[in-house]
Amino acid sequence: MPLTRKAYRAAILHSIADPAEVGIEASYEYFEDGLLVVDNGQISALGHASELLASLPADIEITHYQDALITPGFIDTHIHLPQTGMVGAYGEQLLDWLNTYTFPCESQFADQAHAEEVAEIFIKELLRNGTTTALVFGSVHPQSVNAFFEAAEKLDLRMIAGKVMMDRNAPDYLTDTAESSYLESKALIERWHGKGRLHYAVTPRFAPTSTPEQLTLAGQLLGEYPDLYMQTHISENLQEVEWVKELFPERKGYLDVYDHYQLLGERSVFAHGVHLCDDECARLAQTGSAVAFCPTSNLFLGSGLFNLPMAEKHKLNVGLGTDVGGGTSFSLLQTLNEAYKVMQLLGARLSPFKSLYLATLGGARALRLEERIGTLQPGTDADFLVLDYNATPLLSYRLKQSKSIAETLFVLMTLGDDRTVAQTYAAGNLVHQR
Repeated sequence: MPLTRKAYRAAILHSIADPAEVGIEASYEYFEDGLLVVDNGQISALGHASELLASLPADIEITHYQDALITPGFIDTHIHLPQTGMVGAYGEQLLDWLNTYTFPCESQFADQAHAEEVAEIFIKELLRNGTTTALVFGSVHPQSVNAFFEAAEKLDLRMIAGKVMMDRNAPDYLTDTAESSYLESKALIERWHGKGRLHYAVTPRFAPTSTPEQLTLAGQLLGEYPDLYMQTHISENLQEVEWVKELFPERKGYLDVYDHYQLLGERSVFAHGVHLCDDECARLAQTGSAVAFCPTSNLFLGSGLFNLPMAEKHKLNVGLGTDVGGGTSFSLLQTLNEAYKVMQLLGARLSPFKSLYLATLGGARALRLEERIGTLQPGTDADFLVLDYNATPLLSYRLKQSKSIAETLFVLMTLGDDRTVAQTYAAGNLVHQR
């Protein structure tokens, strides 16, 4: 294949480290007039346009964006494909909400045509909102995962997903068995894991909906395939935490259930973690596990406020999750708007550069993909966004008052949404144009 080389010129910003570890100023690179060079789907150069232009061949195609900011693609570390059709469902907290809305909605994925239709809508929504990588829950049906991966593969997206494992405490029409969940997951792993830019995640829904036998087999799968992911929920809601204690009285606490079945590890992501204690945060960090912070969902379902400062104290990897359909938006910009408010309620500050980190490099680190995505470093995949400063009249007017990139970034995260994303690129291909 001939070498395809393209360049993109605009203001460019990306995270290079966690502000909690290196301080804000050392955590990012900003080029007011920057140039991003892409060769065959990978970033080959990044820097000031004035320094890089002279090194490029005269006939290279350069796309110049005015009043725009290029950033890495956003990374959503927790979202549910089958809940797309019930986002914004009224009036319940977690456990009642699952029974009233979620389980009936997920049952529709027994139908292959339905799974394919929703997968297309779901991926379009991700890309419209600038999300280039997501860690995705399917339903209990293997066809939900097949449909998702088929749609993602066509666009060469880096995506991670898994079939939900759930063999108790759910309606009969939506449960598998310990053995069937193992065999169906194994078949999906063999078909999809490591194919193109796709990865598989072993996906027990949460401890209450899996028997000890099923959790044992989930741990066995992780042992059989060393670079698999594992995703589940933890300590989202106080009723749920009490329920886990009743179901597993022999364990020290909620995290200890997963620890006992060998589900903690470097590619394990636990959604929510609102009610974790210090010891649990320390154990998650010790095992290299990560937590997905889902502020819109935690507020919408009344679950509580995630303690990001406690996670930082333990150097625990934290990514950001929209948690659609408990969350109410596919937009990580909107999710950061809510994350800022959660921190305010905890008496803490969330700087715009920490927010950028959580939505990009922090998510990549949570997924152990920082060598591939999450930054615009040369050698990484060309997954990036073009954010439009004039996306709405209010945003345009407000940004004209901005005196720094910090202020601009913060305004994008409070006033921005899907309209702000002018273009989304994945592996160097334009996959969304507003």
